Amino acid sequence: MAGRFEGTVVINRPVEEVFEYLAAGVNDRDFSPRVQEIVKKTDGPPGVGTIFVSTVKDAGMTTKREFEITEFEGPRKIRWAERSKNSITAKEGGYDLEPSGAGTKVTIFNVLEGHGIGKLIAPLALRAARKDAPAFAQRIKAAAER
Repeated sequence: MAGRFEGTVVINRPVEEVFEYLAAGVNDRDFSPRVQEIVKKTDGPPGVGTIFVSTVKDAGMTTKREFEITEFEGPRKIRWAERSKNSITAKEGGYDLEPSGAGTKVTIFNVLEGHGIGKLIAPLALRAARKDAPAFAQRIKAAAER
């Protein structure tokens, strides 16, 4: 069973600047305390097919994650899918951006899915992610406004 969480925030920067910051893909460490390391695996500028590899620590467990950008429509939309096979994965996720006054309204979402033993703990992970979603959106805002 898969489940979705999302968070929305208004960032006090123009949509093009926010899109560039998020599209870089390697800035996740600035706003996600679970991300210990993240690198772009493919050459060239970010776009459809770009792959990022990260080391993430969740609930005391460290895992490697691999994400591929599946849609890239600057400066409004980024979508990704997790390609790694962990007990819980983000089968899809993304950012939606739109101008909001002088700033940018950003909505981030992920659809979490459990595999194997992860099917048992996915509801707990989803509940925790939903609870943290507003704070997660605020951490993105704080990082993007620096």
